[in-house]
Amino acid sequence: MTSEHQAPTGALVLGGSHGALEIARSLGRRGIPVWLVTSDNPLATVSRYVERSFTWPGPLCDGALAYLTDLAARHQLSGWVLFAGGDIEVQFIAQHHAALGSTFALTTPGWDVIRRAIDKRSMNMRADELGLAYPQSCYPRSRDDLLKLNIRFPCVIKPTIHEANVHPKAWRADDPDALAAAYETAANVFGADRVMVQELIPGDGSAQFSYAAVWDNGAPIGSLVARRTRQYPIDFGVTSTYVETTALPEIEQIAGRFLRSLNYSGLIEFEFKFDARDGAYKMLDANARVWTWVALGAAAGVDFCLMQWQLATGRPVAQVVAQSGVAWRYLSRDLAAAAQELLAGTLSPLACARSLRHASASAVLATDDLLPALFDVPLVIARLIKRRFGYSHNDPAGQLQSVKYRS
Repeated sequence: MTSEHQAPTGALVLGGSHGALEIARSLGRRGIPVWLVTSDNPLATVSRYVERSFTWPGPLCDGALAYLTDLAARHQLSGWVLFAGGDIEVQFIAQHHAALGSTFALTTPGWDVIRRAIDKRSMNMRADELGLAYPQSCYPRSRDDLLKLNIRFPCVIKPTIHEANVHPKAWRADDPDALAAAYETAANVFGADRVMVQELIPGDGSAQFSYAAVWDNGAPIGSLVARRTRQYPIDFGVTSTYVETTALPEIEQIAGRFLRSLNYSGLIEFEFKFDARDGAYKMLDANARVWTWVALGAAAGVDFCLMQWQLATGRPVAQVVAQSGVAWRYLSRDLAAAAQELLAGTLSPLACARSLRHASASAVLATDDLLPALFDVPLVIARLIKRRFGYSHNDPAGQLQSVKYRS
């Protein structure tokens, strides 16, 4: 995307955790100022590459748009590149595209485009139009509708659009009784009109793939295909823990057809799963923000964060494709995932030892930026405790203040 603004001098990242951290490292290492505004995970705030960070109640608060425009006015951020670090931030930027675009250079498309990717119902409708495969999906509006479903078990119940700070993000059901119970829970959390039921394709993380790219006006600028070799938990993964780049033209073609139909511009990550029952790669989800393993791109020769900043600022960007066989690891969680696979008998000790060799990219650890790695495990533990005991903390209204500053 290009902008009529004068050349931006920095980047403002809204929310996020590991993805926001990687944006800061990618740009900060090149002397580009990075500021962070967050309402949830503070991991990136301790990075040496985040020059200044702010807390706010988040993009769902009534004053969110006014806060950002005021922040830009007070600190002369007009023309800075605005990155979405999380799902709710993507929706916020997309739905306020014109207002934010008058101040910032945007990396997120408008809502009319973005909803066709991140709203699973809309994504499946577009996939239908294009003849692309996706898992059997249904959208019941009531518990009575469940009786009419001809869904294969096991299945998963989840929202059509991801909701921030809601855990778990999905529920597995192995029979009609479990489906009814899970549906009631999901409908209460998300609303009956935002719940979907989808078959669960057999296979572990090794059957899951991703297409990640930066697109500009309906054409890819930089891209890669990755095998999400290991995930945690192993049977119903929430977090990828070991990801490797690979060559898979079929997935590139599927994702390319979808994105060209939208004349897409911006960051995108499509999740696929290979269904051995019919030999098809099926579309699962799409993310239009930085993803946890985005650092794999730079290690494989495609620095997504830098490329998006260059596009947003009108700089020339060379078209690149990633090198195959490059690996990324989230070490603490990957050790737990590998242990689960060893106990389940799906991973041999020799294969485990081979997979635990050095990875070219890491979720948190960086020799030039060590503090985030020290903070990551305590933050994960704190979040697990918060979810387990239902603890929540809401900042007082109007408590929008800077929490760190480096001159």
